[in-house]
Amino acid sequence: MSVFLSCHVRRGVQNAIGRNIKLNLNDGKNVRRMSSLKVTETEKGTKFVAFADMVSSRRAEARRSIVVQVQSSQSFKELHAYCSSVGSVKQMLHYTVGVEPMNFIVVEFASEKDVTSILDKSSYVEDSQIIPVHSQFLWFRASNRKLPKLKQSKTAILNAENGNNNLTAAEIVDLLKKCDSVSDQMKQLYDFTKLNDLGTRLRFLTACQVEDAVRGMFPSAKAFPFGSSVNGFGKMECDLDLVLRLSDEKVKSDARLMFHCKALVGSERSASQRNMEAMGDLLQLFLPGCSHVRRILQARVPIIKYHQQLTDVECDLSMSNMSGVHMSDFLYIMGSIDDRVRPLIFTIRKWACEIGLTNSSPGRWITNFSLTLLVLAFLQKPPHSPPILPSLNNLVKLADSTDHYMTEDGINCTFLRNINKLKKPAGNKESLESLLKEFFEFYSHFDFTSKAVCLNEPVAITKPEHCAMYIVNPLERGLNVSKNVGLEELDRFKVEARNAAWLLESQEHKTENWGLLSIFENKRKSNNLFNFAFPNKQARLMEVSTLFENEAAPVEFKNESVKKQVESIRNEKKQKLKEIQKLNR
Repeated sequence: MSVFLSCHVRRGVQNAIGRNIKLNLNDGKNVRRMSSLKVTETEKGTKFVAFADMVSSRRAEARRSIVVQVQSSQSFKELHAYCSSVGSVKQMLHYTVGVEPMNFIVVEFASEKDVTSILDKSSYVEDSQIIPVHSQFLWFRASNRKLPKLKQSKTAILNAENGNNNLTAAEIVDLLKKCDSVSDQMKQLYDFTKLNDLGTRLRFLTACQVEDAVRGMFPSAKAFPFGSSVNGFGKMECDLDLVLRLSDEKVKSDARLMFHCKALVGSERSASQRNMEAMGDLLQLFLPGCSHVRRILQARVPIIKYHQQLTDVECDLSMSNMSGVHMSDFLYIMGSIDDRVRPLIFTIRKWACEIGLTNSSPGRWITNFSLTLLVLAFLQKPPHSPPILPSLNNLVKLADSTDHYMTEDGINCTFLRNINKLKKPAGNKESLESLLKEFFEFYSHFDFTSKAVCLNEPVAITKPEHCAMYIVNPLERGLNVSKNVGLEELDRFKVEARNAAWLLESQEHKTENWGLLSIFENKRKSNNLFNFAFPNKQARLMEVSTLFENEAAPVEFKNESVKKQVESIRNEKKQKLKEIQKLNR
């Protein structure tokens, strides 16, 4: 099968994989290529599953799964034979990690009891230099005289091979070129870059490892994934945000026997920082695969960053951010109301990344979270078409008793969770292409100077404080999620939006790089459009020494004496600057 399939053929492949059709490895290259396309089930026509139910289902799925390092994907037959002798194997999914790839297979069993049985039969190597940790991360020992090779199962099926492979940039470009319209390009971009089923499984297995590490002392501990991994806007290789709760149990008012517990020492924040410090040590010293542990304890929400090598996932762990889980629920709901929401957000995020508006490092540039809220606010009240999404206040009014949530720090997270009870706004039949153009046009003229973007009501409100951009946090209404954005970055966002709108409107015929490809190329060409665009980020960081360079235009001095004095001052400053730079190295 060719690497570059037409959109129609790829759509058929997507639907096949989305329905979890079991593929036998005897199909060879076709199976490998199809499994690497990473497409899960399509959204259109599927029944809505509430966020809490989705998370609960994924947690249960992870609890009845193990991750096994193997020699190659072909090891699945012997691994299947071994696992089947202990429990009932439901699925096997293969993936690789690293440049010189290590091979892994996720084995999902029919029940959690099967996992308990398989772990009871597992052991450690005879080495006094290891930490004997009991977990769902294992490796399959090669056969030898004492361990004869098992008879390979003829019924074994590998449900995915190289399931975490990403399409290359060249493949994405070719895919978009072959589409029929900009709307089709947007749908394909979303379908082939979104986080797939295996990626989600690996993130929940990573969460399970953190839970298991502390459950000896805290039996009801839970690690809740939030952010892009679960809100429906995650792409392949997205980070995993976790909040660890040591107890999720409600106080039993009728209990006579009470647990002895230690009191917190110091403030709640200092206690949280000490707990996070201990968690960092636990991750670094004991848990297999956890590396590059970094403690960021002075942040507003203390976090620990680390890399889980066995699942190839970057993680951010906190212990006091349940509002992030409820925000993920809200975003998940908004993305589920209309099947145009997620492709539109994916496209705008990709555009912002390609032209350098966003950056993975913290700074004064706009973030993906801010972009997502801008899109949702736009869809609540498009200027030239009927509303697509409801306001948050509307969801609050429709909430029933099961939807009421209040965090420990007093944040009201009450809103309707089941969109089946929501009367969907009717009348907006705009294509994705039209909405994309409308988005760029809307924000290129938006009055960020005096107005704030608010999702609680579909209207722009007066900016409550002075800053370049103000986007109201829907749940924590006193916070500005775009407080970090600088004035120059805001101006550049508006200019780039204007450029993108012009490029999309001016295309009468298909060129080699048409549609989305033209606005993704804006990074290189925008300076030639209307001189709207700014230099890239590196160019925007001024080298201090350039302040003392010779002027581009000749300067006339009053006399020779003045000229010498100016040159002397300039040389003196240059010398001092060099000394400062040496000290900083």
